[in-house]
Amino acid sequence: MKWIDVKQMDDTALKAKVIELRKELMGLRFQRVTSQMEKPHQFRVARRTIARIKTLLNQRTKTV
Repeated sequence: MKWIDVKQMDDTALKAKVIELRKELMGLRFQRVTSQMEKPHQFRVARRTIARIKTLLNQRTKTV
């Protein structure tokens, strides 16, 4: 997901995206434990995307 797309989303959509990414992250954790991970970089990408979204949500609450 590109940063421009994230910035254009509203708060409710961003919160839903965080929940979706956390579910994906849990699935990736299970894949990593069972050594079935095809794309190891996806774990890092999901964590960083969650962090970016949470940072944006935090900034939006402080500016309002």
